[in-house]
Amino acid sequence: MPQAVESPAVAVEALTDARLRTNALIEDLADELLRVPLVENVNPLLWEIGHIAWFQEYWLLRRLHGKEPLDTRTDSLYDSAAVAHDTRWTLPLPDRSGTRAYMEETLARVVAMLERSPHAQGTRYFRMLATFHEDMHAEALLYTRQFLGYPAPPFVTAAAEEAPAGALEESDAAIPGGHLMLGANAEDGFAFDNEKWAHAVFVAPFRIARTPVTNAAYARFVSEGGYARRELWSAQGWAWRSERGAEHPAYWRRGEDGGWEQRRFDRWIALRGDEPVVHVCWHEAQAYCRWAGRRLPTEAEWEYAASMTSDGEKLRYPWGNDAPTLLHANLDQARGNVAPVWAYGAGDSPWRCRQMAGNVWEWTADPFEPYAGFVADPYKEYSQPWFGTHKVLRGGAWSTRARLIRNTWRNFYMPHRTDVAAGFRTCALTPGERDR
Repeated sequence: MPQAVESPAVAVEALTDARLRTNALIEDLADELLRVPLVENVNPLLWEIGHIAWFQEYWLLRRLHGKEPLDTRTDSLYDSAAVAHDTRWTLPLPDRSGTRAYMEETLARVVAMLERSPHAQGTRYFRMLATFHEDMHAEALLYTRQFLGYPAPPFVTAAAEEAPAGALEESDAAIPGGHLMLGANAEDGFAFDNEKWAHAVFVAPFRIARTPVTNAAYARFVSEGGYARRELWSAQGWAWRSERGAEHPAYWRRGEDGGWEQRRFDRWIALRGDEPVVHVCWHEAQAYCRWAGRRLPTEAEWEYAASMTSDGEKLRYPWGNDAPTLLHANLDQARGNVAPVWAYGAGDSPWRCRQMAGNVWEWTADPFEPYAGFVADPYKEYSQPWFGTHKVLRGGAWSTRARLIRNTWRNFYMPHRTDVAAGFRTCALTPGERDR
């Protein structure tokens, strides 16, 4: 776990920073914009920010220190494990000011508790859990604003353009493979239960793209009828494409000049060919791979390419063991959206694979399953309910808080989700795979 949240004092700073970001993602929205339609991939915004506060109160005040609930109604309102998604629109939620008051009171009590009892048993785990939970919801709030076509948050500004850092788009890294300790080690610090624990796997030699698939490459797939060719899609993928009527990625359209445009929050802009394709689902990634004669990397291949050096050392981040900076990766929502695939050369992995941290989440081939010997952490609902139904993504996106990032982190979503800031990179087929 990055050192930024190791000490109690810095933990308070991290919790406060997370809350400031949550507030910044909501405070500019008029009350009517907080009322969102009932759709699968968003939550009512007042429910979401109230849930963040409830989660913090439940784990840090009630579970850790045995405190009574601040309000006896909150479990029936905000416990995501007990409150079905579709019912969240009809709950008797507090209004905006009441929700904000609950958030402020909860954080104030948590901070006081951490300052008073910083070393109580379990404090370290639960304070990190609460911080990272809020960070993940901040990313989800960005996805909601994008999905609904709301303006970009006020703190999001476009970054200055970097100079190109080398032509990597069409090249592969040839990786010799070998033994890999897949997953997190106890001495690394905080890890989610699905990362535990590092275990030996053998990775055969493989070739992996040095960058994610670009808009230009994906547009060729679209123009050559990729969405209409049944043979490129799995049965589940074709059913998804047919039901949705998908002919191109979410947030794409043809402009007046016939070229592709892409919606970023409430603005349509010309599609930039050297940026990674984003907001594509796992089914779309798989269909593209079949069209291109490629495949998605496995989790083990992805982690090897991001982590391993030629002399067998495993790194915490693609570039080494130093915490992320804005030179290494497009993280922390600072840039405002994706960057060209040639950017952030300082963050290359030992195999010169670029942007394996940040910019876009990357789909892998694998279903989300527990590692051998899995034991659920106290927050059992984080991983266990989703095994077998979700697909694994790695690496983080521009919308991900930097303190969450590490090479072993496993994110997971249903294979049809397009609201996530997800793209993918591909691997070359082996001779045996080409013959199938």
